[in-house]
Amino acid sequence: MTTFDDRERAQEAKFARDEELNFKAEARRNRLLGEWAAGLLGKSGDDARAYALTIVSSDFDEPGDEDVYRKLSADLAGKVDEQTIRSQMVALRATARNQIVDES
Repeated sequence: MTTFDDRERAQEAKFARDEELNFKAEARRNRLLGEWAAGLLGKSGDDARAYALTIVSSDFDEPGDEDVYRKLSADLAGKVDEQTIRSQMVALRATARNQIVDES
């Protein structure tokens, strides 16, 4: 085995770890967004957890964040504006990633 092969395997392993981290962070971010939105909607307990799961599952509609944004925007119409939702999406993405890294 050559050094090149070793490097290639290491890069593939790093890519796989990074992709897994990104997937977990996105799912965690969506759950956190759901919990945030549930609070704005006056939901608590099991209702809040169930609502958060609807946000997580909305991310499977299409690639990217727009499906999650559309769901939140529709549910929070009249309560918060687009900038607030998008800012929360960015902030909670960082929070989720930090939580996932700390757990590893």
